[in-house]
Amino acid sequence: MLLVLVSWFEARTDTLAPRVAPSYSGNSIVNAADNSPGPLAPGAIATIYGTNLSNVTRALTGSDMSGNLLPTVLPGTGVHVLVGGLAAGIYYVSPNQINFLVPVILIPGPSQVIVTINGLAGPSIPITLAATSPAFFQLDQQTVVASHIDGSVVTADNPAHPGQIVVLYATGLGMVNPPLTNLAVATAAAQLKQLAALKITLDGNQVDASHVPYAGVCPGFAGLYQINLQLPDSVGPNPELRVALGDESSPAGLILPVQP
Repeated sequence: MLLVLVSWFEARTDTLAPRVAPSYSGNSIVNAADNSPGPLAPGAIATIYGTNLSNVTRALTGSDMSGNLLPTVLPGTGVHVLVGGLAAGIYYVSPNQINFLVPVILIPGPSQVIVTINGLAGPSIPITLAATSPAFFQLDQQTVVASHIDGSVVTADNPAHPGQIVVLYATGLGMVNPPLTNLAVATAAAQLKQLAALKITLDGNQVDASHVPYAGVCPGFAGLYQINLQLPDSVGPNPELRVALGDESSPAGLILPVQP
């Protein structure tokens, strides 16, 4: 199931010869879940799009890990991402894309992103860090990634049904309790610190908190969160699904495949 979420981690070995500074902009630094620009949150997975971002294409593998910590550079790439002066964990690099983990120890407020390749730096881009920047991972342009409790993917051909529990996958949901170590892969469940502020809506109707038995980190990953949601008996077909924490909300227009 989770291979759907991390298919962009697949390693390849392309090479580019020119030594040119990385090029990117504020609009090309986005939330990795839905590619939306805007504030990023500490502990979220983010993406940089641009040109000359790397001379090779490479994804994180298990051998790159030090204990349960993400590397800040993938071997053989020379690519670093600095956020607020701190080295970010790297999931994937290619000439046109980098997937990285925003350092969890940063605090909300103004910050900046810089990409370097073997010491050759791109521009310092101002960004805003928010306490949360919620976004669901997407199966396609209109469907969220979700799984049944047996691990199978929720799709139009394998929909969820009222009363069932589904697992939703997101990033940018903020701090958890107990807190995570910077760069660390979650090894156990940890609930959202702002759990009381979590709002899940289906077609604009807020789901009662009793229908959310768990919302927190997804063990085995860094920057990935899961929300276990019991669908209300009254939910309609293919409802629009949104998650909000405080003033930040996931974009409108995404559905969860549900049928009676």
